Amino acid sequence: MRLEHLSLQNFRNYARLEVTLPDGPILLHGANAQGKTSLLEAIYYLATARSPYTTTDRQLINWGAEQDVLPFAKVSAQVALASGLYNRVEITLTYAPESANGARLNKEIRVNGVTRRVMDLIGQVNVVMFLPQDLALIEGPPPERRRYLNVTLCQTDAAYCQALTQFEKVLGQRNALLKRIADGESRPDELDFWDEQITASGGVIVAGRQRLLRELEIKARRVHADLSGGVEDLELRYQPGFLATPNNSGQLSFDVPGLDLNRQMSAAEIARQYSQRLAQMRGEEIARGMTLSGPQRDELRLLVNGRDLGLFGSRGQVRTAVMALKLAELAWMRDTLGEWPILLLDEVIAELDSDRRAYLLSRISGVSQTLLTTTEPDIFTEDFLRKAARWHIHQGQIVAISGPAR
Repeated sequence: MRLEHLSLQNFRNYARLEVTLPDGPILLHGANAQGKTSLLEAIYYLATARSPYTTTDRQLINWGAEQDVLPFAKVSAQVALASGLYNRVEITLTYAPESANGARLNKEIRVNGVTRRVMDLIGQVNVVMFLPQDLALIEGPPPERRRYLNVTLCQTDAAYCQALTQFEKVLGQRNALLKRIADGESRPDELDFWDEQITASGGVIVAGRQRLLRELEIKARRVHADLSGGVEDLELRYQPGFLATPNNSGQLSFDVPGLDLNRQMSAAEIARQYSQRLAQMRGEEIARGMTLSGPQRDELRLLVNGRDLGLFGSRGQVRTAVMALKLAELAWMRDTLGEWPILLLDEVIAELDSDRRAYLLSRISGVSQTLLTTTEPDIFTEDFLRKAARWHIHQGQIVAISGPAR
């Protein structure tokens, strides 16, 4: 998979951009705050309908466009698939006319000219993004890790994405009902319907996360062993929010190094155990007015030689583990999709020592299309620079293009 053409209108500091992208590595270089990261952000936005840098779409609209009668931003791309087919994807953000509640931001998604939902967009453009901030996958709070799992799985598994959307909707309804029961406005038996809904979607989510982590761990351990000289062993430990286990013993099902795929639980098995857990906790949940178990409380821990990196890892160990996880994700997505995703590296190379820098560049050399940002092109090897297209970014424009024509 690769982008053939990218179009931006009023996106961040790009008033207008039309650019054809070659395959292979594309090195975006220039000073800080010129628009290098915004190009990567636009591609990620096309893949996921969300920015990796901000929680509000309003910040994506070029500040100059704010003066227009109806401010808008538009991102679109033509995507070439390994099958030889092409997709056209676009997202348009527009301000609706002001009302008593102020201006409202509308998001319109189109795939091949047809209006679609966010759920339908995800998977049309597949990306793996690697940022210096990804250290939060280990050092940050649990929502960071759950978000990582969700973005990775939704790009490859439509059933998972649908279950996640359904779960979040039902979770809100169930929490509202729990509060009404606590206030004496509803009956406890009204939970039965919502319990059935939430356990069905929750089972799909947990089964998907378990399967992903088992497969990621195989690949990540190999990469980590290479990076550590074989002296450190990486383990991914998945802790479901309701402690689903094959024998319902209350022990975590992902608590040993190595992967036994025969221990993979089905969504139906997980749903049954989740239902039992909700029944056990009903009284406490009513008292607290919220759902206390389920995928919204799942946790993922990364361990090296049995020690939790989030608690005891050095900065170097954390950086190495995240790099192993990201390279595993890249290989996993290629195996799952049958083609490479687009790889986005934002100022990652500068964070690595020379050995890890060389290792990363060698591992991504076969990727169909990679976009990298840097303020220091000189840190790349001459061999890499000979192979890469180089775009100089300045004040929201590509002012120079050099490198091999492909």
